[in-house]
Amino acid sequence: MNNITVNEQFGLQNQLKQVKKKKKKSKLKSFIVFLIFEFLFMSLTTPLLVFYGPFNNVKRTIIGMTWNSFTLQKIPKAFLSDNAISRILGDGYAISDLDTEAIKMLKFGVKHTGEIELFDVESSNFKGKMLLIEDPTRIKVGYSNQMPRAGETTSSIAKRNGAIAAINGGGFIDTKWAGTGGAPLGYLISNGKYISGQIKDKDKKRDTIAFTEDGMLIVGKHSENDLNKYKVKEAISFGPPLIVNGKPTVKGDGGWGISPRTVIGQKEDGSVLMLVIDGRSLKSFGATLEEVQNIMLKHGAVNAANLDGGSSTTMYYDGKVINTPSDALGERSVPSVFMVMP
Repeated sequence: MNNITVNEQFGLQNQLKQVKKKKKKSKLKSFIVFLIFEFLFMSLTTPLLVFYGPFNNVKRTIIGMTWNSFTLQKIPKAFLSDNAISRILGDGYAISDLDTEAIKMLKFGVKHTGEIELFDVESSNFKGKMLLIEDPTRIKVGYSNQMPRAGETTSSIAKRNGAIAAINGGGFIDTKWAGTGGAPLGYLISNGKYISGQIKDKDKKRDTIAFTEDGMLIVGKHSENDLNKYKVKEAISFGPPLIVNGKPTVKGDGGWGISPRTVIGQKEDGSVLMLVIDGRSLKSFGATLEEVQNIMLKHGAVNAANLDGGSSTTMYYDGKVINTPSDALGERSVPSVFMVMP
């Protein structure tokens, strides 16, 4: 019978430990290789499945989400042609057959007050802010002082004009993916004057978000002749309309996916609602057009419209930005804002 010395036992134990360590390292390496393979596999196959797969609703939602960001637009453009994207998005958003051109004029006695109320808006998927402004005649359109060369941040435009509050307004033509926000889409009217966007065809209908000289909010598609008829004093061109004459317009979720949102609306008593929903973060994913429409309905809006969202979404109040813009650099430069004047 062989006798094993203490040293030999110690040596055997060390050998066993080394074998176990090697096995653990081998398993760890295999696991890491597996994770890398899974990551590469998913990275390659997920976009193909999304953009070329049979799931049309997923395809429309993902493209709708990216289409609100000049940077993220590059993702679907890398896989699909412009014609294919247009077919998937349709007219860009999904609204009902409701007549958005027939406006029912509101009759409210304007109370010239300085009252502004601030509310938090929350759900399981997003967080946002809402302002209630009692006097609609205090709403003005502000714009970049560098237009059309470059935009300006919402807070900068507000401070320069002495505004108490402001939200970003219309979209802009993004030349060479620069994101400078200088050239506004459509028309822009401030204090009754066209700052940009006048065209020869005075009957051409364009997406409109406007305030008359009496403070009524006009939304939907309207022409320059329509705006003159309604005596519009402040206006930008953007959309879609979310509520017209008390009726919701959005079909399904609206077709633009989940994103940061900016919305403006008006109650029957004339008071104005300004809403921003943060997005693209773990704290707040963003909202669909249907979700912001429902928020405005809940708060009594009879007319409401979607403003430029995504990275542009910003709310300024009482000397500071009170939401969390999704742009990595903070506030994004925009061409126009809706301001609340003293």
